[in-house]
Amino acid sequence: MVYFCYLYQLSMENYKNFIKRKNTDFKKSKLIPLKDIGRKGKYYFEREAWTFLPQHNLQNKVFLIERLRLIKTDGKTSHAKVKIGDVEYRFGYYIVGKIGRAKDRWTWGQYCPIIPGTDFNKLIAKAKKEKTLLF
Repeated sequence: MVYFCYLYQLSMENYKNFIKRKNTDFKKSKLIPLKDIGRKGKYYFEREAWTFLPQHNLQNKVFLIERLRLIKTDGKTSHAKVKIGDVEYRFGYYIVGKIGRAKDRWTWGQYCPIIPGTDFNKLIAKAKKEKTLLF
């Protein structure tokens, strides 16, 4: 019953509470494993900074820019010029799902983000102001 109540609570979460929750989660230090394109190795990144911005005309979509630093690799990787300490940026979004297990829950967008131009400019400006972007 507690599990059901927790899921119900998440489904009712607005974007402001979602961003607040994710900020708390992101502050906990943990490595982010990403598979190498060759599928025989992994890259492990530390999230150094991030910026959230809800879409201006869609309250159930939140864009994200993350600054990631490569901490280590594991297995065989395809990119010989990638070095420990390199900084990479990840651009993505979260959206409230419409079907299946993700229905009415915030979930990571699995496709490339589509963002209105005004929101793109706001997101970049906000990420620079918050020093997520270092250029």
